[in-house]
Amino acid sequence: MIQEVEKYLAEAEAFTSNDLGEVEKFRIRFLGKKGILNKLFAEFKSVPAEDKKTYGQMLNKLKRLVSEKVKKLKETIENQSETQSGREDLTKPGYPYKLGAKHPVNLVKNRIVDIFRRIGFNVSEGPEIEDDWHNFSALNLPEYHPARDMQDTFFIQRHPDWLLRTHTSSVQIRYMEKHKPPIRTISPGRVYRNEDISARAHIQFHQVEGLYIDKGVSFADLKQTIMYFTKEMFGKSKVRFRPSYFPFTEPSAEVDIYWGLKTEDDYRITKGTGWLEIMGAGMVDPNVLQNMQIDPEQYSGFAFGMGIERIAMLLYGISDIRMLFENDMRFLEQFKSRF
Repeated sequence: MIQEVEKYLAEAEAFTSNDLGEVEKFRIRFLGKKGILNKLFAEFKSVPAEDKKTYGQMLNKLKRLVSEKVKKLKETIENQSETQSGREDLTKPGYPYKLGAKHPVNLVKNRIVDIFRRIGFNVSEGPEIEDDWHNFSALNLPEYHPARDMQDTFFIQRHPDWLLRTHTSSVQIRYMEKHKPPIRTISPGRVYRNEDISARAHIQFHQVEGLYIDKGVSFADLKQTIMYFTKEMFGKSKVRFRPSYFPFTEPSAEVDIYWGLKTEDDYRITKGTGWLEIMGAGMVDPNVLQNMQIDPEQYSGFAFGMGIERIAMLLYGISDIRMLFENDMRFLEQFKSRF
């Protein structure tokens, strides 16, 4: 039996043709339903035990040889035909372009940026590796300030003054260094915190922070801006402001929207209250304005900040933040039709 397989191997090795019909006959003879290979595989049980391994390897070699020979000959014949015709066959179907999908974080970020651009906010960006001044000190967080412990920071070992930014407020500091009031800007970007990774927290996430500074800016302006945003983003305008503390704003507040209690998911994500926290906000602390050589007697302003992943998880019903960073194509392809 092994000698018979060797004979077929030699025949397949020697076969060549410039005719597609002959190549197809060769394929059917060896690989067809009633072809040589199926017949040889059926005889495998009759092979002596000591020869089974060699026999099986030779059959696999024959199958691979025939398949590759057929593929190579067909490609050669088709290429020769196109070359002889002097042009492509215009009747052949075109190759479809595979559409990609926008990441849900980018979808939400772009939507937020668009909402604030409508009311005059521009977009500012800055480095993800920051120094202590822009990330902490200029924001009313001097060295040894206890509030620094609120943000578990990744420091760069060889440069103790350098770190991975913990918020995009550092971009606002850089913006104020280069621009004088009136200032109206939002700062989207990636930030880093040294936290345990879980379904609700990650060491990296994205923020959008906003800043508005001008003469006569009040807390009422902040409230109206936030209400406009929640209406445009969520279709909800019922909000509440809870007193809070941030070193760079005074007074400070956590902002909640009334999400409702219409479904079981509503009860779950709001813990049965109907209210959902979406951002922090407040009036810019006068010390921050002074650090930027902006006179707090003439100018005032407000700032706000929100996590993009948190909003994406709310809008798209995503239960685990880790899904946004794992690059699972099965997950990302769900967002192909979203713009």
